[in-house]
Amino acid sequence: MGVAHGATNFEELPLAADSPTGHSAPHPASRPAPEAAARAGKQAAGLAEERVDHRFKALPPDAEGLTVGALAAERRNLFTGGFTTPVLALSAESVEHNLALLETYAERHGLTFAPHGKTSMSPQLFADQLKRGAWGITAAVPHQARVYRAYGIGRIFLANELVDPVALRWLAGEMSADPEFRFICYVDSVRGVELMDQALSAAGATRPLDVVVELGAGEGARTGARTEADCAAVADAVAAAGSLRLVGVAGYEGEVPDADPERVREWLRRLVALAAGFDGAGRFAGADGIVISAGGSAWFDAVADVFAEIGELSLPVLKLLRSGAYVSHDDGHYKHLTPFNRVPEEGALEPAFRLWAQVVSRPSGEQAFLNAGKRDAAYDLDLPEAQVVRSARDGSVRPAAGITVTGLSDQHTWVRTEAGAELEVGDWVGMGLSHPCTSFDKWQLIPLVEADGTVGDYIRTFF
Repeated sequence: MGVAHGATNFEELPLAADSPTGHSAPHPASRPAPEAAARAGKQAAGLAEERVDHRFKALPPDAEGLTVGALAAERRNLFTGGFTTPVLALSAESVEHNLALLETYAERHGLTFAPHGKTSMSPQLFADQLKRGAWGITAAVPHQARVYRAYGIGRIFLANELVDPVALRWLAGEMSADPEFRFICYVDSVRGVELMDQALSAAGATRPLDVVVELGAGEGARTGARTEADCAAVADAVAAAGSLRLVGVAGYEGEVPDADPERVREWLRRLVALAAGFDGAGRFAGADGIVISAGGSAWFDAVADVFAEIGELSLPVLKLLRSGAYVSHDDGHYKHLTPFNRVPEEGALEPAFRLWAQVVSRPSGEQAFLNAGKRDAAYDLDLPEAQVVRSARDGSVRPAAGITVTGLSDQHTWVRTEAGAELEVGDWVGMGLSHPCTSFDKWQLIPLVEADGTVGDYIRTFF
């Protein structure tokens, strides 16, 4: 993902000969070192050696004992190749489209990209994102960071304050063992800084941990120091901690109360002003660059607009976007919230998930039941949406006209059918899903399906 206009890779940046502060003019795109993307890709490729067995839902029973790679090489058809229902499928074309769109969007707006890996927890998709120029991958909790490291991720942004001494001891070991490993995390309290410093010092950390002060999105919002004075107190605590280094500021605009474009931009300008104020006070003196990070999947257009206003600071600025749901998008929550609805000229994401379930009961003309339920489908934000029906008689596909999902049990989908709706026992119903994060985490191995139904690969997840 090429990135321009001030975003940069701190480790590789030469000082400008004509600048007394060492700050250079806008720099060329900052991409991960090719070897970093290659390493992640090689690690992810090893997943093809895993054996197919009962652990993985919906895979063909006659594939038992094959490696995932061998099964993928057979290029079976999702509908005729022995898969059982329910089965979750990812559109290969839509995933590729979405990866390319966010790459070009970030490049166009001068943003560096560290997509949130909690969405998919898939090393294969991480490798694809790195190949598309992602600076690194964002995590939320220590387990996710451990998965990332197991699959070769060299730069991790943890969007949380990390105070678990066991996790900090592990992190200190990772940083000592790999001098090239870059890890950045939030701090939002003086007490948190104290706990981090104690744990890292006790673990014998050999280099400081880079941290960014999290500015809360407002009273009653989620995490983060609530006021600029609170942020300054946290920064003072970092300066007094021998095992930490302050490198920037960050936050999550998606938690702005009663969010609208004006309120979100107002908070983002507070974040940028906080970074400028810290810089003017010399709080980043020990850093080699300044990180300013925000960006969920609902307001990255506002992030792009406000980050474009960032003025010259004393060090190069890493404008770090963290949106993660884009990789699969959805047919519900993010379909309505995506910034591309506000800026259609920038493109459009494509929903990549489709859950296929089979009609197992048709007790009346107004009711039917499918064999997928809460164990298989995301339901925390919206119910699945019936989109198409594949006939069990002849394999033809038609729109799911007059067919509505009304509820989910553990293993059943409740369906209401209008008069005249075509649906019979044995038919397959393809459903769109809402909320990518809780769709990925119900499936350990997901067929990556081409437009004609051919399964060309399988996406492994680690939740």
